[in-house]
Amino acid sequence: MSESAIQRVVIVGGGTAGWMTAATLSKLFGSKLDIVLIESDEIGTVGVGEATIPQIRLFNATLGIDENDFIRQTQGSFKLGIEFVDWTRLGHRYCHAFGPVGGRDLGLVQFHQYWLKLRHLGLAGELGDYTFNTLLSRRNAFMRPLNKPNSPLSQIYYAFHFDASLYARYLRGLSEARGVRRLEGKIVDTELRGSDGFIEAVRLDRGDRVTGDLFIDCSGFRGLLIEQALKTGYHDWSHWLPCNRALAVPCASVAPLTPYTRSTARSAGWQWRIPLQHRTGNGYVYCSDYISDDEATATLLKNIDGEALADPRPLRFVTGMRKQFWNRNCVAIGLSSGFLEPLESTSIHFIQSSIAKLVAFFPDRHFSPVDIAEYNRQVQFEFERSRDFILLHYKANERTDSPFWIRCRDNDVPDSLAHKIELFRHAGRVFREHEELFTEVSWIQVLLGQNVQPRGWHPMVDLLSDQGARAVCRRCPVGTEPCRRGRAGSRGLHPAALPGLTGRQKNAILR
Repeated sequence: MSESAIQRVVIVGGGTAGWMTAATLSKLFGSKLDIVLIESDEIGTVGVGEATIPQIRLFNATLGIDENDFIRQTQGSFKLGIEFVDWTRLGHRYCHAFGPVGGRDLGLVQFHQYWLKLRHLGLAGELGDYTFNTLLSRRNAFMRPLNKPNSPLSQIYYAFHFDASLYARYLRGLSEARGVRRLEGKIVDTELRGSDGFIEAVRLDRGDRVTGDLFIDCSGFRGLLIEQALKTGYHDWSHWLPCNRALAVPCASVAPLTPYTRSTARSAGWQWRIPLQHRTGNGYVYCSDYISDDEATATLLKNIDGEALADPRPLRFVTGMRKQFWNRNCVAIGLSSGFLEPLESTSIHFIQSSIAKLVAFFPDRHFSPVDIAEYNRQVQFEFERSRDFILLHYKANERTDSPFWIRCRDNDVPDSLAHKIELFRHAGRVFREHEELFTEVSWIQVLLGQNVQPRGWHPMVDLLSDQGARAVCRRCPVGTEPCRRGRAGSRGLHPAALPGLTGRQKNAILR
């Protein structure tokens, strides 16, 4: 290696962020890097990031993790999407499912454009009736995708629910087996170089002085290095997203496991439900301007499935992001970089994405300002566009039952989101910008789920007759019985919609 190569990386903080970072760098760089991770058993981790999005599968595959072993070790379950209850209005629900809507690529005109016309004519059901993962979710059914290109079972996109603390423990084992050294202790001081303000070393409460070339801050909300030592600054987004507190509590698991996360809107925020093998994770994200902590606790405990297994754990936060994610020779990953409420299960993804970008821009000891600026630009773009997607759920609501929801609807929004909503209202158009996290399919499902109704559709749809448009949107290839809410028998996913499968395979997915 060249004399300017990074030789020692110091990761401050364990938990999911710290051990995901350690596992990745030790896997990719091997013995070329001396990796030290500092954490204290006395400092707890937030540990609410138990729901993920499909990109986690790529991360695990990069680390060489066997999926079955991962599920066993983390008490995990499978996830096909997120069900939103009472977000649009009381009594209403919809699903933001992974995977395509309509089941096939229609070329220049997206499937939902044909659906918009047929819905207007009263000839189409809900959008979820055409979304394979939504239909599976309604049946509590799951299977891994098959290698059958002409079957909808080849397009099962999925993620996981898992115990975040068990995942961190699992990754710690992998990391230490690859040479990562863990130091127990609390950091009491950070030494900066006088010449350029770079971090030179950190000191532990037991007297150790730990030097490094690159420091990675995974210390959580405290931002021990990125903020307390380097004074980087923070963009506060609470004027757009006013929730500022959360309560988390596990409860006894109930059968059967549901292959989706559930988010239920409450009077001052929303409640999550995440099913695991050994328990169910629950939490209430809320705004303290509209409900007291005691009232929030009572609401949460009243609305869990089984017996609470612990006292609700409180969490306070300010939604936003650091003004720089990479400052000098310090990179913030995880909660130290910023926070968006876990409404769309982005917490662990932001860790994964930051690690991937760090690898792409991995520095030498010169720490190129151009590379650092581009890293910051890309992470900022992802945070801002993900913020817009989460804010859409709040802005496009029709609830009149609480001041919180009225405030959310009346709030202004960033120009980037306002443009996206208006573009969709005109003719149902959605475009993914650059490499933003959420695709057109995600935006379409949430926009329509929140009842943002386009005034028209793409003109090319009218080139087809109504009968032709109905053929495009037909859910079941045989029979005339419509699929309504996907429950049982011929009113659900028709067995003939599963070409190329044996009877046993069909029964497995339809049971």
